[in-house]
Amino acid sequence: MKIAFYDAKPYDMDSFRRVSDAYPVTIKYYDTKLNEDTAELARGFDAVCVFVNDTVNAAVIDKLYEEGVRVLALRCAGFNHVDMKHAYGKLHVMHVPAYSPYAVAEHAMALLLTSVRRIHKAYIRSRDFNFSLQNLTGFDLHGKTVGVIGTGRIGRVFIEICRGFGMKVLAYDKFPAEGLADGENIRYVELDELFAKSDIISLHCPLTDETYHIIDEDALNRCKTGVVLLNTSRGALVDAEALLAGIKSRKVGAACLDVYEEESDLFFEDNSGHILEDDTLARLISMPNVIVTSHQAFLTQEALDSIAETTMENLREWEARGVSKNELCYRNGNIEPAGCESCFG
Repeated sequence: MKIAFYDAKPYDMDSFRRVSDAYPVTIKYYDTKLNEDTAELARGFDAVCVFVNDTVNAAVIDKLYEEGVRVLALRCAGFNHVDMKHAYGKLHVMHVPAYSPYAVAEHAMALLLTSVRRIHKAYIRSRDFNFSLQNLTGFDLHGKTVGVIGTGRIGRVFIEICRGFGMKVLAYDKFPAEGLADGENIRYVELDELFAKSDIISLHCPLTDETYHIIDEDALNRCKTGVVLLNTSRGALVDAEALLAGIKSRKVGAACLDVYEEESDLFFEDNSGHILEDDTLARLISMPNVIVTSHQAFLTQEALDSIAETTMENLREWEARGVSKNELCYRNGNIEPAGCESCFG
């Protein structure tokens, strides 16, 4: 099998080279992202492998299909950047549903601790031999209430970490996890109660029509004054303009963002020599109570290895059986796991 690998970074190539020798594949690595202009690079390949900021719209899907590509291997869990309806009947789409929930959950807690204990500011000061403690006062996490929106694998790990700090948890999920709530320290509640009672809110849900801008002006108005917001999930869960307004009005005490709605042309690249044209992101980064990392939460060695292994196994299964257990299928207006030997038959 021949695979065209888009948006390849050195850490991607390292992890995939470690596992690909065990599979009968040939991989061509491209540092460019997949879009309408670069789709022709996949001519003669059986599959393309893409990441979260590659463009897989209807036009790209048609071009890939014309070039002979039949498989789209996502080396990520999310697929909201793929036109799944248009892909049906043309490309088999498979993803990595789980790699390391600990990587993302631990990064979320790292951001929270960095923010509330002012570690980033202390680090900069000490580099200049400034050892003053002025304006570095934080607050204890112990006894605080954290609202966790989304209790899948990552959300549940994050809850475990929070419980280790002695925090109380208010959880919200359309499909509650069985056995998670204990009625005292962990409770499932509706969003109104979560917003009203949480000192900290952390997002761990997928991006859907229902969760798009789940944090908007109305949601922030229902939150405690001084609430701390964490987003390590999907950028479009947060209305960035509303967040900026909330920070300026002091409604939001701090924000820790690993994702951003308009990140696709910015994150994963060195833009230090360029003027940042996204005024909203520039203003967010300029705020003293905002921490932004560039979609880094997944980036651990364990997660990279798991992504590579699952992606290669997905492709092996498809070549052997015509379907992978991690294949996604657009059926009856819904995106579901593939349940047949041939989704196209």
